[in-house]
Amino acid sequence: MSAISLPSNLSVPQRILFALPILGRIAKEVAYGPEENIYYALATFVSLWGCSALLFGLPGLYLPALGLVPVIWLCLLAITRG
Repeated sequence: MSAISLPSNLSVPQRILFALPILGRIAKEVAYGPEENIYYALATFVSLWGCSALLFGLPGLYLPALGLVPVIWLCLLAITRG
């Protein structure tokens, strides 16, 4: 795996996101890496959600779903706005 060269004119939120230790690396790979990286990121997210459900039981299953409610609202608003 090689390093990804980033554009020099990143916005401030992108620079902050890419500077985060774990999430920044995943976001950088999805944004500027090969196209199949989004599927690997989704598989990682689903696997971590399943691990939390196995480790913590029902709260590990429900709490991430409750945390994703605002994300789904934003997606629905984006779809309706066109």
